[in-house]
Parts: sequence; structure tokens; C-alpha cells
Amino acid sequence: MADKNITARNEDKSVQTREETRASERYIKPSVNIIETENGLTLTADIPGAAKETVDINVDNGVLTINAPVSRSMCGQPVYTEFELAPYYRQFTIPEVLDLKKVKAEFECGILTLHLTKAEAAKPHKIAIKAA
Repeated sequence: MADKNITARNEDKSVQTREETRASERYIKPSVNIIETENGLTLTADIPGAAKETVDINVDNGVLTINAPVSRSMCGQPVYTEFELAPYYRQFTIPEVLDLKKVKAEFECGILTLHLTKAEAAKPHKIAIKAA
């Protein structure tokens, strides 16, 4: 079962990162939690400073991409800063057992939540034994 979850697949495959294609831009890799249930996966990503309207989520060739620009507009001159604002960017290879047409997304208080449903054929099911 572990070989079909999203984290195991990402360890096995190398996803072309944005750093490889757009090295001059700086991105923050958001922290994520991925929970697997009987019905699918729930992915939560921490992307504070991003606005719901600008978060871009897409799937192409089995790769889920989260791209979220952040606003840099602040009144006044920074005197002291401990963190940097930069766009968020992260990719995941999606296992084929997930039904990508049923992906749902929510965004609240800087937390992006994606619900990825398993295809019906991939869900656990009991097999009845027929009498001989």
C-alpha cells in the first residue's frame, strides 16, 4: 500500500523543479502534510501571505503543481526583517490511483487543502468467495 501513496511516488521519481527551468527566480517550498485515508489523500500546504484569488493549482502529465504568488506591498520602509516574502512553488507526482477529475481545493487563513479522491477501482474492497 505504501508504494501507491503520493509521498512514496515522489521519492521514486524525480520531478523537474522550477529551479531547473527558471533558475533566476526565487521560490519558497511550502511545508505540506499529506494524510491518506481509505477514500484518498488530503494535502494541506502552508502558504501564508498568498491570496485565494492568486493561488494556481493544476495537474499536467500526472504532476500536481501549486504556485502561489504573495503580495509584497507594505507601507513604509522595512527596518528589520526576519523572513522573506517570495512566491510559493511545489510539485508532486500524482499516483494513477487518484481520480484527478474529483480534486477539491479549499483555502483559509493561509492554509491550502486539497482533497484527492481515489478512483473507485483503487479503493479497498472485499472480495466474496463463491461456493464451489
